[in-house]
Amino acid sequence: MKFDFTQQPGLVRTEFYSPEPELALVTIITPFYNAGKYFEQTFNSVMNQTFPWFEWIIVDDGTNEQEHLDILETFAKQDKRISVIHQKNGGLSCARNTGFANAKTDIVIPLDADDVISPQYVEYLYFGMYYNPEAAWCYTCSVGFQEQQYLWKYPWDVEKLKTYNFLNYSAAIRKKDAEDIGGYKVEKWSYFEDWRFWLEMLGASKKPVHLGGYHFWYRRLDNGMLSNIRKDPERVEFCDNIIKNAAQKVDTSVVAKEYPVYISDNPYYTPRMFPWDERRKKNQSQRTHILMIIPWMILGGADKFNLDLIAGLDRDKFEISIISTVSSENGWQQKFEKYTNNIFNLPEFLEPIYYLDYVSYYIQSRDIDMIMVTNSYRGYYMVPWLKKCFQNIPIIDYVHMEEWYWKAGGYARISGVVGNLLDKTYVCNSATRDVMINIFGRKPESVQTLYIGVDEEEYSAEKTQPGYLYKLLGISSKRPVILFPCRISPQKRPFMLLDIAEKVNDKYPDAAFVVVGDGEQLEELKGKIRSRKLNDVIYCIGRSDQMPSCYRDAKITLICSLKEGLALTAYESCAMGVPVISSDVGGQKDLIDDTVGALIPIMQEEGEDYDNRKFAEEEVVKFADAVLELLNDKQRYEACSKNCRKKVEETFSTKKMIETFEKETEELLAQREKSKERGQCIESLGMLAEEIYILSVQEERGESQEMQAWHELNNIKRMRTWKLVQKYRHFMTNTSVGRATRSVMKWAYHCVKR
Repeated sequence: MKFDFTQQPGLVRTEFYSPEPELALVTIITPFYNAGKYFEQTFNSVMNQTFPWFEWIIVDDGTNEQEHLDILETFAKQDKRISVIHQKNGGLSCARNTGFANAKTDIVIPLDADDVISPQYVEYLYFGMYYNPEAAWCYTCSVGFQEQQYLWKYPWDVEKLKTYNFLNYSAAIRKKDAEDIGGYKVEKWSYFEDWRFWLEMLGASKKPVHLGGYHFWYRRLDNGMLSNIRKDPERVEFCDNIIKNAAQKVDTSVVAKEYPVYISDNPYYTPRMFPWDERRKKNQSQRTHILMIIPWMILGGADKFNLDLIAGLDRDKFEISIISTVSSENGWQQKFEKYTNNIFNLPEFLEPIYYLDYVSYYIQSRDIDMIMVTNSYRGYYMVPWLKKCFQNIPIIDYVHMEEWYWKAGGYARISGVVGNLLDKTYVCNSATRDVMINIFGRKPESVQTLYIGVDEEEYSAEKTQPGYLYKLLGISSKRPVILFPCRISPQKRPFMLLDIAEKVNDKYPDAAFVVVGDGEQLEELKGKIRSRKLNDVIYCIGRSDQMPSCYRDAKITLICSLKEGLALTAYESCAMGVPVISSDVGGQKDLIDDTVGALIPIMQEEGEDYDNRKFAEEEVVKFADAVLELLNDKQRYEACSKNCRKKVEETFSTKKMIETFEKETEELLAQREKSKERGQCIESLGMLAEEIYILSVQEERGESQEMQAWHELNNIKRMRTWKLVQKYRHFMTNTSVGRATRSVMKWAYHCVKR
């Protein structure tokens, strides 16, 4: 994951909602000693919390420089949730103990005056503690920034913690558990206070919860306290003795609960409306607040649509919140964070059984006006219950394509299943609209084509300098580039590219094929390129953040996918004036025809040969001939290039997409009574909506068990030791393992024996 360490929380203040202090559910405590230098950023990061129901106790631990006191006073008086306690200098432990003693809530979060927290930090920690009442503390992964930069993520290892502190000092801590161990111990010198605190918690058999996501930002300074300790041998010995003594009393049986949690201990938990009326955040701005339920934030056409939508909506009229439902590294999250702080990756801090609880809390606490589901299977299973509980809120969805090889139609199928509860379905091409109506039974008026579009300002040949790819690859600028931009996965048929490239190379040896993208089949593709001696014909550059520059150097864009809705790469290529040769799938024909390139009839069936590597010779020849025709016919090429740009400007721009979406939203909100009728329909069916969601969680539980079996298989194949075979035998005797899982393990075992 490429991480931008300059995109720090708290650089500016963005939130100004301040509830009454008596509504606080969490207490933040901050020791302050001559700490004015970085305090403004810390202050902003706390004020920007998406969970505003906190009190903030700042303990002035004997600050002796007036300018720092002035800074503290300036910021402290800006919010009624802040209280300042002045005391004589007693050190970090003493200041934290003062904060704990004065906290009015049961959950306390230490935060030093120079560190910062992501906007979601307090919200994640609160719910991590709420749904794990037996836990004594709850923490996330962290980011080191400033003079050292790193992402800090360690799995739980109680033995390791005895000799190496991999925990953050900042966490949500139950006040009663901290009191049980006597709080932070005060010594004659500063030492590893937080490390000792965690060891003593473990000595009392207190259990932690480890949430996902990098939400605590630890400022690394060369002159920090830890650095100063390590410079003094006497203090090092002093600190080491404290830690050794504490480590000897650790209960090594303590296991942290680590997220994501795939298999819940309570799979039949019934969703409920979260009680949150008194803490509702009123929508003072009167903007329309849309909650988007998506799977993740990664590189892809569907995700680019989501990003373009929230980036393009008028921020004076719309506010966007994002909830994601699939465990992921979310490599694009920082792109989304440029437009909203309200991003919540549910697998990072909740079990699936509690997702609906949280969504109901979120809808109430933020005054959500509309819900939009796109490409989230879990989100679709939420729809019946959400419509039952929030009858006046319109629920819409966006379907990119049907996928017959996955769950008998993929998101298009499940959209059809819950279609009568949706206020409107939008699709990105006419072919998918036909499928929704003719196969999945949707009423024509309930499904509308909304083209994704492309930013014609960003993707403009006139505004992009040429030469990027030629310089990157070190090849002659006289060689025409055929671009293959996509995720390298079976759906995109990357191995067909090898056959096409070979045929083109026979007649046009200078042609260079450039693969842009990553995916599960990239390394295998590279191996095939080498084995077929195509290294000087096909070049793989991986994922690129310079896509306009890639298209600028391209002569042609090649898309030979088995399945598409309407490919984002087709939009981008046309906007740059680069003709597209595409397989005739999905809605590609809405944009691609012989005026902008070529459509090639697909000759591979979906289904069993989904990842087939033997492609129809006729289809490969048609692709190769189309490439060669454009390379050799200059007049036709120039006409196609001009038509590409013209077509985008007239019909397929992001600007037009945003205008249409905003108009549609206004109309739907004006028809809330129709939405209410759908909710009353599902309400009359009792607890069916809850049961539908519970069964979806059970389905995921079964899939997770299968995944566990495959992990075991990979371990056996990699290690090939009798120790793992014994592990297999133990696994097979576990009565809680499902029948399908046993079958997979049995097959894996016999594969290894052979």
